[in-house]
Amino acid sequence: MHIPVAVAWTLVVLFAVLVVPSVSRLVRVDPGRLAWTARETDLTELLMALAMVAMVSPLGGPIPAAGWAAVLALAAGWFLVAAFRRRRCCAVHHAVVAIAMLYMIVAMPGQHTDHGPWLTMSGMGTARLAFPALAALAAAYFAYDAVRVGTRAARNARTAGMRDATVVRPICRSVMGAAMAYLFVAAVW
Repeated sequence: MHIPVAVAWTLVVLFAVLVVPSVSRLVRVDPGRLAWTARETDLTELLMALAMVAMVSPLGGPIPAAGWAAVLALAAGWFLVAAFRRRRCCAVHHAVVAIAMLYMIVAMPGQHTDHGPWLTMSGMGTARLAFPALAALAAAYFAYDAVRVGTRAARNARTAGMRDATVVRPICRSVMGAAMAYLFVAAVW
């Protein structure tokens, strides 16, 4: 996967900015809004954004690729169980995101030998993801989800205002989905 350095740094900044709304909601102490599912969603969005910063950063991340793989595998398992038990659509989406990110980490040939244990996908040269059909399917899913959720956020913005969680959370999800689609395309072609 080769991502130009300017694009990689732009994505690092973008993913770092996506951390802000989640952290803001997590540190806010509001007894009326302490629902676990909202906290779970915020924590997951924070985790995924940080993992994406580590993946696209030209410097690599402070956590080895194996560590991110373990965290993402646990997150995927957690949300698959949550989706099965609660039958919640957002749990299914979070499981798909965690699985897709785990796939990005483990399906990149030569990753561990090129950069040691550190997760640095942006400078992988000509390496491509194994099983490109899965990558194309993931790119299509994230592009579709980004458009669908972004359209919903635009509708909500007209009625609720730009600072409302029904607008901010879908905007973040839409931006993350579009960036994920880009990364899957870059990893295959």
